[in-house]
Amino acid sequence: MKKICQLIGLALALTLPGCTWNHSSGKATSVKWVPDGLPAVPTNGPALCPGYYLKPEQGKAVLDAALAEFPNRASWDAYARHLRKRIQQGAGLTPWPQRTPLNAVVRQRRVHDGYTVENVAFESVPGYYVTGNLYRPLNAKSPQVVILATHGHWKEMPGRFAADMQYRCAALARMGAMVFSVDMFGHGDSVLEVGAEAHKHPFSLTIQVWDNMRALDFLLSLPGADPERVAVTGESGGGTQSFLLTALDSRVKLSVPVVMVSSYFFGGCPCESGLPIHRSEDHFANNAMIAALAAPRPMLLVSDGADWTQDTPAIEFPFLQKIYGYYNAATKVANVHLPDEKHDYGPSKREAMYRFISERLHLDLAAIQKPSGEIDESHITIEEPGSLHVFDEAYPLPQNARRSAAAVENILKKLQSGASERKL
Repeated sequence: MKKICQLIGLALALTLPGCTWNHSSGKATSVKWVPDGLPAVPTNGPALCPGYYLKPEQGKAVLDAALAEFPNRASWDAYARHLRKRIQQGAGLTPWPQRTPLNAVVRQRRVHDGYTVENVAFESVPGYYVTGNLYRPLNAKSPQVVILATHGHWKEMPGRFAADMQYRCAALARMGAMVFSVDMFGHGDSVLEVGAEAHKHPFSLTIQVWDNMRALDFLLSLPGADPERVAVTGESGGGTQSFLLTALDSRVKLSVPVVMVSSYFFGGCPCESGLPIHRSEDHFANNAMIAALAAPRPMLLVSDGADWTQDTPAIEFPFLQKIYGYYNAATKVANVHLPDEKHDYGPSKREAMYRFISERLHLDLAAIQKPSGEIDESHITIEEPGSLHVFDEAYPLPQNARRSAAAVENILKKLQSGASERKL
């Protein structure tokens, strides 16, 4: 009789929207979940979660509540599917836009010690050029690891021009990977297209997710790219980009979000929290929960003692270990905590990333080591921003370039509505 009731319950769960079957308890469980104790939602407009949306103790309480609500793989998988749909929807990417030709331009190859650098532009949507630099190993054997390097918000030497970005990309290339450092919307060469103010628009979240997915399309189109060894890493706002991409794109096999994953800080820029990806009437997720959508793929959290990741070893990391444990993969998530360091992607943080990626994706760590085993970045050439820019007098911004955030958003929406490229 009990078995018959369970079968009836399973049938009902499969027919009720928003429900799944909890095999361990024999009960139907709703995937719709908003925990108690959250700030009140606004009376008008979307339920945004900007900046320090929660207090630290509230962030921990949310994680504890999530583990109680989703105590096993079946219940977590059901909520994870729901959460991915809500993140995609909240980001303004439902349905996914039509993919159009990238029309990639790769130019100005420079040869350095063990690696090359090239300037790249491709169209993530017709007329909007995603820009960045492609670092490749010299004399590498195929297939090659591909890595997307995202960046955060920095006032001095911003984005992909920063020395720490060049160090990590070049070092990974020396180790045998193809690495693409990508501009955020309204940063780097993108300023020439849409202006710096475009980055402050919530649409920057939408287009950056899409740009990063198209960046994977570009990387995986290169000769020798290994689709089974795809990674992403970034710091601060680049960390947000890395875990959002990992959550939404299953092609990512490994991720290293640096100084960003927090249970109570949701990102201070509209490109991180300016759209309702974290909360709706039937879902809630802080950034630790979004990061957990990487499970069971390998992930390294790098945290420090001077920002919102200061409690990672005690709060966010144990939560992630529990989620990874549902997949018998607790050893695939790791945390390197540097309590005496600050918010950056400095040498010790890069070292942690190099060692994690080399071990998991079988790169040649010895290529950047001294005989003692110490990491050595001295063979890397730090280029001036002028040489890293894609557009210059010899290759000006193409005539078809969209010149505002509104113009890019309009094209993206047309791609979502199924408009053909000729009508754009």
